[in-house]
Order: sequence, then structure tokens, then C-alpha cells
Amino acid sequence: MSWDRHVVIKSPREIALMREAGRVTAKALAAIREAARPGVTTGELDALANEIICQHGGIPTFKNYPGPYPYPATICVSINEELVHGIPGKRKLRAGDVAAVDCGTTLEGFVGDAAITLAIGEVSAEAQRLLQVTEQALYEGIAQMRAGNRTGDVSAAIQQYVESKGFYVTREYTGHGVGRRMHEGPQVPNYGIAGRGQVLRPGMTIALEPMVLVGTAQTKVMPDQWTVVSADGSLTAHFEHSVAVTDGEPMILTLL
Repeated sequence: MSWDRHVVIKSPREIALMREAGRVTAKALAAIREAARPGVTTGELDALANEIICQHGGIPTFKNYPGPYPYPATICVSINEELVHGIPGKRKLRAGDVAAVDCGTTLEGFVGDAAITLAIGEVSAEAQRLLQVTEQALYEGIAQMRAGNRTGDVSAAIQQYVESKGFYVTREYTGHGVGRRMHEGPQVPNYGIAGRGQVLRPGMTIALEPMVLVGTAQTKVMPDQWTVVSADGSLTAHFEHSVAVTDGEPMILTLL
């Protein structure tokens, strides 16, 4: 991953630009939510996201992103035991799958980064609960994104909520600052200690992304060098919003 570790404070104008980039990402994810059903390929979802981003004057942030080799697609689609960075292609969605879709748009030089996990057709009760817990964990973290709090308050809120429901958070992959680059400082893990870490200040913009696993916190990387899976093959889920710290309520930047 290409990280700029510096924390960049955004002006109100820059946050407004990030809101527009986030809106395009939200449009792409909304279209994918409608299109994702059994028999649709992950490559078809990728083409749909690419079309929407480009229609709105954006650039797919993920495409050609530096890594083990340039990332080859507009979105990541990670299915079942795949936690993050799944590469879309010919694979067809099946009833009972859970599919995490991560999307980024660069517009006017700023990034909007978000993710959702979708139930494809009828899914198990365990899968439904996993999705509910992971999404709520995101909002537990967002609620702590207030000026004067610390990154550890955000991390601890996510971890405590997930673990109270009997699931696990990944240790290897984290939330992150976002702005002119997809990965800026600070790193915001999905585990931590309240009262520790960097102080949150108005103008900080962070992509929070709980990545939750049913059976273990451990992961491994597949031979394609991008796709990350649970080490025990258990189900996973991933939700993400880009969020700005303000003088008051946290501002979610990746909503419609």
C-alpha cells in the first residue's frame, strides 16, 4: 500500500470537495446494491461502478493503485471468507454469499472511500448477524469521531462492540486518513485503548472501516497477492465510510 503518514487538516472548501467525491462513491455502491444478485459476475459489478464514476467526472481511485502489482479494477469484491481486496472478474455471485464491495472515487483531486457488505439472496442467520454487527460497529466508531477525542477512543469503540457480539476484528488492516491520497495519516486500527492515540481535530478526515471475522482475527493473503481471507475460512464482513471531524457532530462524507 502507498501510505503518506502525515495528517492533513482539510479546509471547509476541501471537505466540501471530499463530500462530492464521496457522493459519487455512494452512487456507485447504491447501483451495485441494486445489481448484485445470484448469477451476476463480480466483473459486471466492477464495470457498473466504473461507468458511474466516469459519468460523474470522477476517476476510479483503486485502479492501478500501487501494491504487489498495480490493482487491476475499479472496486474490490470480497466474498464469504475473503475479507478485503478481492479482485473482480468472472466469478458469479451465488445465493447465500456475502459480498463486500469497496469503492473509491477521486474527484477534483480528493478521494471518497467507502464499503458495504451485501447479502446475496437468502443468507444464513449467522451471516445476517455478522452484517448487522459489522455495520453497527462502523457507527459506534463514527460516534467517537469528535474533536478532543483520540484515535484510540474510535478503535476501542469498534473493538468492544464487535467482541461483545462474539466476533473478531482484524489486526493487520486498519482505517486510515483520507484526502488527496487514499491513505494518509493517521492509521486507525479496529482495536485499541480508549484515551490513547492521536487527538482528533476539526478538519481531520478518516476512512473508518471495521473488518470483522466470525472465527478468528487471523488472516492470510492469497496467491493473487491482493485478496485477504480469514485464516480459518470463516465468514467475514466489511463496512466503511469516510468521515470528517468537525466542531460538532461527525460528518459522513460518503452518503448519497
